[in-house]
This record gives sequence, C-alpha cells and structure tokens, in this order.
Amino acid sequence: MNKTIRRASVFCLLMVLALLVRATWVQGYEAKALADDEHNRRKTIAQYAQPLGDIIVAGSPVTGSKGTTGGDLRYKRTYTQGELYAAVTGYSSQAYGATQLEGVYGDVLDGTDDRLKNPKDLLTGEQATPGNVLTTIDPGVQKAAYEALGDDKGAAVAMDPKTGRILGMVSTPSYDPSKISGTADGDAWKALLDDKDKPLVNRALRQPLAPGSTFKLVVAAAALENGLYGSVDERTDSPDPYTLPNTSTVLRNENASAPCANATLRTALQYSCNNVFAKAAVDLGQDKVKKMADAFGFDTEKLDVPVRAAPSVYPTGMDEAQTALSGIGQFEVTATPLQMAMVTSALANGGELAAPHMVSRVTDGDGTTLEESGDDDRERVVEESTAKQLRSAMVTVVEEGTGANARIPGAEVGGKTGTAQNGVDNSNTPYAWFTSYAKDRESGEGVAVAVIVEDSGSARSEVSGNGLAAPIAQKMMKAALER
Repeated sequence: MNKTIRRASVFCLLMVLALLVRATWVQGYEAKALADDEHNRRKTIAQYAQPLGDIIVAGSPVTGSKGTTGGDLRYKRTYTQGELYAAVTGYSSQAYGATQLEGVYGDVLDGTDDRLKNPKDLLTGEQATPGNVLTTIDPGVQKAAYEALGDDKGAAVAMDPKTGRILGMVSTPSYDPSKISGTADGDAWKALLDDKDKPLVNRALRQPLAPGSTFKLVVAAAALENGLYGSVDERTDSPDPYTLPNTSTVLRNENASAPCANATLRTALQYSCNNVFAKAAVDLGQDKVKKMADAFGFDTEKLDVPVRAAPSVYPTGMDEAQTALSGIGQFEVTATPLQMAMVTSALANGGELAAPHMVSRVTDGDGTTLEESGDDDRERVVEESTAKQLRSAMVTVVEEGTGANARIPGAEVGGKTGTAQNGVDNSNTPYAWFTSYAKDRESGEGVAVAVIVEDSGSARSEVSGNGLAAPIAQKMMKAALER
C-alpha cells in the first residue's frame, strides 16, 4: 500500500471514530436535554398522547381532557369554571406551553415524571399513567373572592394563618384557559396578549405594587420590636404636619381633623396617620425597617407556593426623606397581595409566619402520595406580645376606624386599609388595599386576607381601601369562617 492510500485510510478511520464518539455522546449524555428541549415535537406528542392528570379542588377536578380530531396530538386540556380557577391552574396549551400549577407539575400531569413509572416502564421507556395535584384551595373562598372582585381590576389572596394553606387566590380580569388549550387558538391568544388589562398576569403573585398604608403594620411591628415605643398605647413623638427631613415638603394626613399629632400607634393605625409612621421609619432607620420587612417575606427571591411569586421589595440606599415615604408604603416599596396576606397571617398566628402553599399533595394515578406539603413549616417574625398588641390595634381599625366595612358579626376582625399613590405625582387612579384577619370566637379558626383593587372604574374621590377593598375581604373571610 502506497503512502497516499495509507494516509487516506487512516484519515477515514479517524473520521469514523469521531462519528462514533459523537453518536455515543449524543445518545449517552445529551439524550435527556434533547428530549426535554421545548422545540422537540416528540415531547409535545408524548405530553398529549393520553388524557392528562387533574388539578383537584376540595376533592373534585377543575381540569379535564378531551380527544382531538386530526393531527398528532390526541388529547387537549379542558377546564371546569376556567375563569374562576385560572390564577391557580394556569393554562396548558398545545401551542403556547404551560403556566402556574400546569407548568410546575407538567411532568406529573402528563405521565412523564420518573416517579410515576414502575421498573418495567423505566426499562421500556413507556409512558406511565398521569398523576394528580391536590390543592389547598377552598371553593367557597375562591368563589367569594372572584364574585366580589367582579369587573374590578385587582387580586385577592386568603390563607390559613396556622398552616399557611392558601384558601383562595384570584386575579381579575381573568380568562378561560380552555380557549387557548389547542393548536388553532391564535386569535384568542392574540386577544389576551393585546388586552391592556393583561388578564394573563397573575396579579396575586406576579405584580408587586405600592402597598400604601397597609405597610404601616410592618413599621409598627419594627417600632415595637426595636423598643422605639413600649406599646401601641404609648404616645409617639410625631408632629402634625410632618416635614420630610432635609426638605420643605410637608407630609399631610388624608383626614386633616384626625388626632394624629403625637398619636399612639393604635390611634395612628385607626386614622392611618402618615406623620406617625413616616417619622417612625426615620427614627428607626431604613436598616431596621428593612430587617422587619424581610422577616415578613419582603425581598425573598425564591418564594415558591409552589408557583414562584415575584419579590416584594423594601428598597435600600435611601436618604431620610425617602425613608420617611417608605414608612407609609410609598417611594419604591412594592408588595404583592400574597406578601401582605403573609404580614397579616403572621400577626394573626401569634407572630409566627407559616409558609404559604397552595398544594397539599401530589399523587400518582392510583392515589399514592409522591410528595406532600407540610403545614408545620413556620418561622417566628415578631414576639407574641407584639403580635397581640398589633391585632388589638387592627381590631380598633375595624371597630372604630377606617376598616368598618370588614366587620363580621360574631367574629374578631382586624384590618388595615391602604390607598397607594399611582403614577408621577399620583397622576393615575390610586390603588385601594385592605389586609385583614378574622377569627371565630368559639373555634379559634381563622383566615388572613389581602385585597388590592387597581381600578374599579370609580371616580378618584371614591377610591379608598375601606370603600373598595374591605367589602371584598369581608366576603372572603366570612366564607372561610363558614367552612
């Protein structure tokens, strides 16, 4: 064999070996990544090859599947009362992917999760029977929230203070996931994307906004925990009106005749006195306020319920004037309804925050538990004495102050209103907030709620936490106590 032929043979042999190594690498190391790639059509075919597992509320599925005609995707997702539960389930679309619980538990619901497979399935690669996701949602609370929000743009969250179970979660305007579950729903999908009210956004979890005066509960907690004031009934050093430090800007109160000068924390919460909490934030300093806010859950990057919630933010690097504004839930402070429900939940639970969650169990097709969410995951946020004092002050808000629309006969109800500025110089319609708790006086069972109404169509002068948000919270709490 001459030299040229020998070199060509060696080169060809090396090329064949390179191809074999590459094929082995792809099959042995990249197979899973390729199989999971969103552009892999075979994955979508496998996902919709059989009826999907269900998302279950109070023992009944709120999802289903139905056969399709034509194409290679044999089944598509259906929803029972889709608009009511959209903020919980999300959507599972053959064309647009999956969100919320549909996305988090997609592998369980379509039967591709390895935990669903028996040894034979693992060897043969056959798809297992899909599993189910059991939620903590209470249908009565969910319905009360959805109907009370009605045509308003807003959101609401209710949770059990003792366990952290999310009993209701609604975002409005909502949408029907069934209308975008197939492959020929482009018009419906475009309409949702073009809607200026953004119905696909889960406002309860994913849209932090200025919490306004509801944040005063956090500042009050910081004031008590750090010894700035000994009790909610000790008079504060709070001039009215209050001039923001190092500025000529005067911070006024909504009710000019309210007894806010040097008011106690109880009175300041009752009348929502801006001067008291702005000065308290400055006296405490932003670091102490932030530490308190973070203990309640602010600035948590990975708050999973199990859907990831957007972080609520207490800012840093502020001057004293900005710190004062942060004390009344303005400047760059933002919060989701979930976050404000967590604040109230911790106070209602003696100062301990139970981790919020909306899934109790995940099971295989036979009902065997694959994973379970515990109800005993909690952390202490404030001392029990602090929580007790703030609950007492919150009851005063409802019984004698700005939260009268939240009253429930026979129940202990405490709350805090908030009207948050929106836009440059408050040029847009303010946000109406209400966060509260209710406790059955006999059983001791309770619920914590947070509601935001971004826009109700009401005149600007009619926007208030008590007028718009408190009635919604009242209906949710009443439904929870009647469980």
